[in-house]
Amino acid sequence: MIFERLQKEFEAARASQSQEINLDGEQWNDGLLATIREQVHMEADRKATSGDANDMLTSHFQEKVTYRVGNKVICCLEGTRIGILYETSFAGEPCELYHCVLESKSFLEKMTVLEHTIPFFLPIREVENDLLSSNAMRFIDHIGELLQAYVDRREQVRLVKELYGNQIGELYHSLPYHMIEFVLEDSDCKVTVSLRYPDLVSVLPTRVKVLAWPMHQYKKSHTSSAGAMGSQPIPARLSYAEDALRTMSLPEAYAEIVLNLQQALQQMFQGGSPS
Repeated sequence: MIFERLQKEFEAARASQSQEINLDGEQWNDGLLATIREQVHMEADRKATSGDANDMLTSHFQEKVTYRVGNKVICCLEGTRIGILYETSFAGEPCELYHCVLESKSFLEKMTVLEHTIPFFLPIREVENDLLSSNAMRFIDHIGELLQAYVDRREQVRLVKELYGNQIGELYHSLPYHMIEFVLEDSDCKVTVSLRYPDLVSVLPTRVKVLAWPMHQYKKSHTSSAGAMGSQPIPARLSYAEDALRTMSLPEAYAEIVLNLQQALQQMFQGGSPS
């Protein structure tokens, strides 16, 4: 319901604008954001003090502008509110839209997040406390980065399940997709993959662990030299797989892992030394 209401309000606001300006690089700065805030408060004050007739006359002279910055659209809403519309995408295809509405009681007071449609599991309140009062532009940009990275991680998992779902035995993930684990069951081994994204604006994991657990013919040869501990297979880390996951998107890394898996297993379990 909040999404539908805000979406209609954003669409109406954009339809009423006289122009939409695309900003590049240094054009998007604190000075411009201050100008937008000032315009919002001046417009609100004008409407509060002018009569209906004057309001109709002066509205023709009040230029209304929408600003586009990358995947963000910034527009002035009714009252003293500034709306940010975030457009997300994956592989060039559009995904969800998200809204964030900022408000301040006066031009000199700090802005606060009035309402939004950002997923509850992304840390918008923490970012608001850390950035909004000191660097509102950075707050707006950072929320966009959080949303795009979340959608990117989620879509990578969706694509892996779509392309290779019949090869994956188990797959678990956290709500923001910053913890992902899955199992690849091969006839010769069981491969467990653990991915962690401590930085929520990252689309590649920084902590990766890929373990190959020997089974069948590999299990006997690999555990025979382990003495009394030989009843339990000892996993080996697949270094090439970990490197792929750190540098490639998840679907690309998965294809790389499967392509070289048999050769890697033979080298480790039959050749002798796990890497």
